[in-house]
Amino acid sequence: MQPRQGKATRRASEAGATVPEASARSARGARTDRNESPAAPEAALPEAGKFGPARKPGSGQKKSPPDTQERSPVRATGARAKKAPQRAQDARPSDSTSAAGAEGLEPPAAREPAVSRAGSRRQRGARGSPKPRPLPGPRDVPNPGLPVSVPILVQRDAAPGARKLRAVLEKLRLSHQDISKAAKVVNGVVGHLLRRLKCEPEFGGVEQLHTGSYYEHVKISAPNEFDVMFKLQVPRIQLEEYSDTGAYYFVKFKRNPEGNPLSLFLEDEILSASKMLSKFRKIIKEEINNIKDADVIMKRKRPGSPAVTLLINKEISVDITLALELKTSWPASTQEGLAIKNWLSAKVRQQLRLKPFYLVPKHAKEGNGFQEETWRLSFSHIEKEILSNHGKSKTCCENKEMKCCRKDCLKLMKYLLEQLKEKFKDKKHLDKFSSYHVKTAFFHLCTENPQDSQWDPKDLGLCFDNCVTYFLECLRTEQLKNYFIPGFNLFSSNLIDKTSKEFLSKQIEYERNNEFPVFGEF
Repeated sequence: MQPRQGKATRRASEAGATVPEASARSARGARTDRNESPAAPEAALPEAGKFGPARKPGSGQKKSPPDTQERSPVRATGARAKKAPQRAQDARPSDSTSAAGAEGLEPPAAREPAVSRAGSRRQRGARGSPKPRPLPGPRDVPNPGLPVSVPILVQRDAAPGARKLRAVLEKLRLSHQDISKAAKVVNGVVGHLLRRLKCEPEFGGVEQLHTGSYYEHVKISAPNEFDVMFKLQVPRIQLEEYSDTGAYYFVKFKRNPEGNPLSLFLEDEILSASKMLSKFRKIIKEEINNIKDADVIMKRKRPGSPAVTLLINKEISVDITLALELKTSWPASTQEGLAIKNWLSAKVRQQLRLKPFYLVPKHAKEGNGFQEETWRLSFSHIEKEILSNHGKSKTCCENKEMKCCRKDCLKLMKYLLEQLKEKFKDKKHLDKFSSYHVKTAFFHLCTENPQDSQWDPKDLGLCFDNCVTYFLECLRTEQLKNYFIPGFNLFSSNLIDKTSKEFLSKQIEYERNNEFPVFGEF
């Protein structure tokens, strides 16, 4: 079928900034390989010359501190001599210390023999590879064929910057009091608007869908940004893919009875996203004047954005997005997406694909403007479920069960991008990047490293370093596939220019090589 070329195309010069993803903002962690030691020594790599000497995560090009002891032929540069544990139980941290590491407390002082860094993402020869080598398995059972270094006892949490990362996570932790206070205000406004929309025949069946970082428990910094989705079920519709994107569609009704209230938004048999969003926005703009217990203003519309953005009491920002709910089979473009068979299991994937999917009035890029009649696929509810049940083990991070640092790594990556965007807000190079890019890269990394043992909280420094390296590779190769729609590249040149990607890559490299000064001093 020939793609429909829409007539309602706007020029970018009339438009302005780009769109944020309708999904909230905040996080908690990721992990690397249990077959790697956090401070794997360069001198202990028998085959280091093959890929270049391994670099310690977080340290970059920094030299060892002046008081560092001179190394022996089998000890890494900067590694201090450690005494061997006298008892077997001394060589491993207790369950309590492992749990403490996940909660941002002091890192454990356990020691273990170092192993080869052959699987590390930060090998110089491997950095340029578009598909990084997956992390090894559990530390105490080395992978066959991997060169193992001479046993050297080092502190397991000795990865440079690990303590700083835990301090950052502690700073990002939101208090229940602050969250409760902000959520109460937002829920009051949202509830008021929902009741008003239900009075309109076009939006009579609207309901709130709980998605975003607030509900994913990956919110960071301050509880001052929220994403809200209002879903509206639409039966018997037909999707027509726009320009082979796999992500954007025109929406038609299979039947168009005269009593269908949405017929008001039809444009040449197409359900107009721009018309429907305009009416949605108009109702909200009128109703906020009737809210007496909060000061609510509507912010200017962002070109191409599906969200209506409100500012409450001059400090809380809320993005409200309209979404069409479809209880049919997912589009063919998603067939190879959601690659969680080896991570969360094929059964979980099948169950998730039986759930509804959503369409939001997000305009597709068309030349220098936007195609305003298109709708874009949204799976924010599935993202929430994945983050809520993120472990290969069904009890991962539950109560006293084994913890992982997946969400912690996601929080740190989101915070890194957030801080860089703030630092360079005057340059505009980073305007097109959002936390959704970070989350998508994170999901791909979880697919590559599905074992809970690969995300041990005691290896937070190494896990975060692998997240950074993976994201840098995506920027360098200009490839970041949508996690649900593999054919849709979020880093394509028509969405984000190469100069912006190179600028972000350069800044992240600088941060990593200098132990992330953008995180502040601790």
